[in-house]
Amino acid sequence: MAGPNLLFKQIRIIEPGKGISAPIDLMVKEGKIAAIAADLPMSGDMEMVQLRDGYATIGWFDVGVFAGEPGFEHREDLGSVVAAAAAGGFTAIACLPNTKPALHSKSEISFVQQRVNSGSVNVYPIGALSQDCAGKDLAELYDMHQAGALAFSDGLHPVQDAGLLLRALQYSTAFGGLIMNHPHHKGIAGGGQMHEGRISTELGLKGLPSLAEHLMLQRDLSLLEYAGTAARLHIHLISSAESVLMVREAKSKGLPVTASVAIANLCWTEEDMAMVPGGAPFESNFKVLPPLRSKVDREALVDGVLDGTIDFISTGHLPWDPEAKNLEFPYAEFGITGLETAWSMYCMYLADKISLERWTEAVSIVPRTLFGLEVPTIEVGASANLTIVEKENTWEYSRPISKSSNSPLLGRSLKGKVWGTVITG
Repeated sequence: MAGPNLLFKQIRIIEPGKGISAPIDLMVKEGKIAAIAADLPMSGDMEMVQLRDGYATIGWFDVGVFAGEPGFEHREDLGSVVAAAAAGGFTAIACLPNTKPALHSKSEISFVQQRVNSGSVNVYPIGALSQDCAGKDLAELYDMHQAGALAFSDGLHPVQDAGLLLRALQYSTAFGGLIMNHPHHKGIAGGGQMHEGRISTELGLKGLPSLAEHLMLQRDLSLLEYAGTAARLHIHLISSAESVLMVREAKSKGLPVTASVAIANLCWTEEDMAMVPGGAPFESNFKVLPPLRSKVDREALVDGVLDGTIDFISTGHLPWDPEAKNLEFPYAEFGITGLETAWSMYCMYLADKISLERWTEAVSIVPRTLFGLEVPTIEVGASANLTIVEKENTWEYSRPISKSSNSPLLGRSLKGKVWGTVITG
């Protein structure tokens, strides 16, 4: 199925390395980019799209999405996560293995692929690093790799056993596998609820120290260095200035490491818990992991994105049902949804700090390159894989497409609107 024939009038094309084009016409016909030129004529079977301040970019790719299915369909399922991703401008997502059963063998990997083998969003499963994501016994990494697993991680359960992570790094070198881990030492975190600092003290909440991230990150980098240059490690979701420095130093030493950051940590800090929206403290929808940290940390994270220390940006999409989030802050689960609001968060909080070109690199090109996927192009004859957005237009975020609504932006008027995506098939 090729999809509709579309003519985008006076749209700006963003391609990193080529800059942002002047307003130009872009035609998509029978699933391919048919023409890019000024004043393209309409034909009878074509739909014209004219946006006030429209941009076309290579389709976005989000890594680390919680899809829920199988086992947690009441929070999200593969159908709803695909719909939410498409609404948010994403043409591809990589799903965490924290399902029930976990994505820990080729059977579960094949299940995900068969459920969403075509449509508006390409879905790539991340295989579990350990059986049941329990952090004890290594899962069937090679079999899952053969079945199509994009990488290996225990996702929401950071690997606490250093020996297990080392064995995964060493074993995966035989087939070029990529190991992912979120740096979070549970023993140091010790039940912390938010970033440890002045705000946590004022609010009377147990702090979650940056040390819990730094110790785990240093351990993982040491294990990577021991495993050798054939090993590959991705540090998923760093949140502090010290972590940026550690990753930057590791890269300068030639270690095969990459890193990502959640968009929430680029946009908000610990202080926003009491100010956005409406000034209500103890807003459980700001309870995320890694936690929102200080302004100094946020500035360092932005700098890390700008200089490439941080390779890509993730939405950190983690849906929860109301019973898990509409609680007193200490009892609420960590996590917010993010697929539908990522572009608005960029426009409202990051547009004056991170260029549109760097944004496109960080949400479409770099993650595909890192995970060994083909990077789409915007040129005549190429298959369509486009995200179409407006930068200044506003919209009301009142009815989430995700099954869950745990977002601090819900009910607000947001700047930056996604028109939609165009993808062959």
